[in-house]
Amino acid sequence: MLDAYQGYNQIKLAKEDQEKTSFITERGLLLQRNAFGLKMPTLPADGEQNLRTSNRKKYEIYVGIGEKREGASLDRLRGMPRTTQRHGVKLNPKKCVFGVEGGKFLGYLVTQRGIEANPDKIQAIQQMREPRNVREVQQLTGRMAALNRFISRAGDKGLPFFKILRNMKNFEWTEKCHQAFQELKSYLTHPPLLSKPEPGEPLLLYLAITKVAASAVLTREHEGEHRPVYYTSHMFQGAESRYDPIEKLVLALVSAARKLRPYFLAHPIIVLTDKPLENLLRKGTGSRMIKWSYELNEFELEYRPELPSKLRR
Repeated sequence: MLDAYQGYNQIKLAKEDQEKTSFITERGLLLQRNAFGLKMPTLPADGEQNLRTSNRKKYEIYVGIGEKREGASLDRLRGMPRTTQRHGVKLNPKKCVFGVEGGKFLGYLVTQRGIEANPDKIQAIQQMREPRNVREVQQLTGRMAALNRFISRAGDKGLPFFKILRNMKNFEWTEKCHQAFQELKSYLTHPPLLSKPEPGEPLLLYLAITKVAASAVLTREHEGEHRPVYYTSHMFQGAESRYDPIEKLVLALVSAARKLRPYFLAHPIIVLTDKPLENLLRKGTGSRMIKWSYELNEFELEYRPELPSKLRR
């Protein structure tokens, strides 16, 4: 696993975009590379584009070089110095490791077993005392956000905390907050192990809604079992909370497609639901449904009737 210096700053901005983020001075544009904190740059994707070779799938700015066949990783590794030099990418030798079975990658643990939550991030929540003010609630929700992909129904689990943040002037840690806090800690004692899908394999999407949130889990079938790939959650905002249940379910699908866009573009997605979403989207009654239908048309979706039992945890 190889790490590059300064991450985003090694990715040069397109000339037509430099004026949008650069400092304009008498000497010209002085910031011509991606900056940390911007919404649009996606470090792994852009890094992979910059390091494109015949083995494109194996390279990113945080570079993981792995192969099932013994010796294949060494073959790929030999070409890395030339590739990084050609694209002007400088590696950080202090953070490059070789011959390992796993390691931290983009804030997670990537091992032969799959993708695991970072124990440090879990411990940060486990060791927290119950919040005594709004600032500590904000710390809690921020730490939850760092683990969202591992948390089933994150919106529902965090609802009591979010309610506090909606009324910040009157802080009150209720019994529901206490219970939710303890249940979150209990859940994180055994966080799910996320599976890495094979290129192009069909993935299955389970959807569920409550009055306050939409949830989804993307899974893959392996050895007769459905293994989670990614959990998502969307809190209903404003008028969304007044949508019909069927509209909320479509919104759950749309939200998952936005959050998991790289997966939706790279894999056929089988949507498992007991509701007639396909017919509803095909008819496109109402401007909102037409907009959603158009947005989902770019993906390869298949709908199958099945209850969303995978979200019950």
